[in-house]
Amino acid sequence: MSYKTIVSVVTNMETDHWALNAAVTLAQREEAHLDVLCLGIDRTQPGFYYAGASAVVLQDNLIQAQAEAEELEKAVDKHLAQQGIPYGVRGATTQFAGLSPIVAHRTRLADLVVLPKPYGDDRPHEHEAILEATLFSGSVPVLVIPDKVELPASLSHIVVAWNESRESLTAIRSALPFLQQSAEVSIAIIEPPAHGPDRSDPGGELSQVLSRHGVRSEVCVLAKTMPRISDIICRLCDDKSADMVVMGAYGHSRFREAILGGATRNMLEMAEIPVLMAH
Repeated sequence: MSYKTIVSVVTNMETDHWALNAAVTLAQREEAHLDVLCLGIDRTQPGFYYAGASAVVLQDNLIQAQAEAEELEKAVDKHLAQQGIPYGVRGATTQFAGLSPIVAHRTRLADLVVLPKPYGDDRPHEHEAILEATLFSGSVPVLVIPDKVELPASLSHIVVAWNESRESLTAIRSALPFLQQSAEVSIAIIEPPAHGPDRSDPGGELSQVLSRHGVRSEVCVLAKTMPRISDIICRLCDDKSADMVVMGAYGHSRFREAILGGATRNMLEMAEIPVLMAH
């Protein structure tokens, strides 16, 4: 298994170039095809246009979004032409409310989508919307790249967050090409249930299955000594000098995580290394 079709979505070259560069690096390593979607977005919120407002205002915003998409398309094409990889660049224009269907349609056939970190002081709302559209509507795994982080030439250590959930299992299967390349893999299990089916050997069966794919792994059973799951995972990543985290995304509802927080959102806010997620 390998990644042969990689997709990235660009809305702003300043905020998205780290993810684009990581996608290029991965495409070079995997000898894969890279598709880049350049989005021009009318960010006017629904309901902004009051009754009787001139249609010229709406048209002007769409024309500006189209110009942004064309400018992005030219910049990305110029950048990729120098990388020596097969690639395609597409531009698209949309209002914010119509963002999800376009992103899902353009990413659904990819093996992996590479996106920038969606949270931060300079991050507009579309980064979160693009990530969620890819995970939920596109059903594609996503590799999230924090700012100022480069994908290493070779992976030395990956931390896998394992909680027996469907989401974490999907993420692990999606991450197999990375896991097989990594020198070491740590399976992180935080306070496994005392009466669970694997209580005598938590993570043992997963480790055995991974070994059949040539993955060398160790099981790390961790106590919940910190308030948030993401804090414990990040601390383990620091201890292991990990290059990447693999975890399931949105085990709880997106609404709950947006209001109350959750491991997915917290990890995406805190991450200082690439995070591969799947739902």
